[in-house]
Amino acid sequence: MKIQNKVNLILIIVFIIGIFGSGIILENVFKKNAENEVSSQAEILMQIVNSVRKYTNDRVQPLLLPQLDTQQQFIAESIPSYSVREVFELFRKNKEYEKFVYKDATLNPTNLRDKADEFETKIVEDFIQKPDSKPRHDFRTFSGEKRFYIARPFKIEQQTCLRCHNTPEEAPKSQIATYGQEHGFGWKLNQIVAAQIVYVPASSILSKARSSWVQMMGVVAIIFTVILIVVNQLLKKTVLLRIKKIANVAEQVSVGDMNANFEKQSKDEVGDLAEAFNRMKYSLEMAMNMLNKNRN
Repeated sequence: MKIQNKVNLILIIVFIIGIFGSGIILENVFKKNAENEVSSQAEILMQIVNSVRKYTNDRVQPLLLPQLDTQQQFIAESIPSYSVREVFELFRKNKEYEKFVYKDATLNPTNLRDKADEFETKIVEDFIQKPDSKPRHDFRTFSGEKRFYIARPFKIEQQTCLRCHNTPEEAPKSQIATYGQEHGFGWKLNQIVAAQIVYVPASSILSKARSSWVQMMGVVAIIFTVILIVVNQLLKKTVLLRIKKIANVAEQVSVGDMNANFEKQSKDEVGDLAEAFNRMKYSLEMAMNMLNKNRN
């Protein structure tokens, strides 16, 4: 195998290893950035809905609770979870955010639209078993869309919540008339009854990250290819052609052509080789002259 082929083989191996290694690293970087982006969106939405919840609980509920017993129709707006859900639905009317979802996923809800599905039930049960656990986040696919979610435990921390959720006898009559007395009761103070979950569509963000990764890998491949070509040209010009020229002169000298001359070379390893051949040629020429004199 020629030197150039050996060098090319080594470069190709390095090229493959470099592409493979950089591909893994860049994929992890882009994936992490995409996760951070959707996580940031989910965190912002979680803060917003909790602000709405706190406002409803601190400002709206004290004004409406006294009217629950006197009104024939239940005032759902007095319930923080209802207000949060309605505000979020208004937010989703913007086409850009229509695939965002918020849910108070509850095991035993008053309003069955808050009923936790099988996936969400496992999250709530995990929070119940591990009350001190941190918020959970991961990806989930439903309705044909891959979504990133953040889930936080929802604990009953205020006694006022139990007025509507302790027993049917204590609940406002308007609530019983609206939702019945089969669901949403038996809650206890400091009990985890639900999980606040924000779903953020992630398919488009992950797709962009994948596209960016492909583009970056294309750039890396082009860079490696250019390096391969440049190294080949440098190797050919600075080493291989000069060595081939020296070999041709040496071939001429070996058949007795003492007029062939190794030209002056650059002061590098190949130049040192040419100088060594020149000295060998002069030594050989002197030896041949001495031999001819002795014969004469």
